[in-house]
Amino acid sequence: MATTKKTTAKAETKTAAKKTVAKAETKTAAKKTETKAAAAKAAKAETKTAAKKPAAKKAEPKFDLYIQFGGATVSVKDIEKNVKKVVKGKKAYTVYVKPEESKAYIVADGETTGMDVFFVAD
Repeated sequence: MATTKKTTAKAETKTAAKKTVAKAETKTAAKKTETKAAAAKAAKAETKTAAKKPAAKKAEPKFDLYIQFGGATVSVKDIEKNVKKVVKGKKAYTVYVKPEESKAYIVADGETTGMDVFFVAD
């Protein structure tokens, strides 16, 4: 009977040891999973941060356009400013500049109007 108790005790000890090893392995696997999840979360956060940064915009070169006719000059920007004053409330407009008449003709929403451009002598 003493040997039966020893054998049973040894078996229980082995079983307890196996359970302890299994628990340790489970804890290790859980830690690895947590570590992988944390790494994935950090990578996702970095990706979001990188995506939020706007790309550097290249500066466009300065562009000025002038019309010259008969020794006179007018800036297209000046024509545009004057046209916008005339066509307030219109959805679309087209401008035809006729330097020989010192006028710009505007077709706005199907209606034609004339506007003096006032060319300036150089």
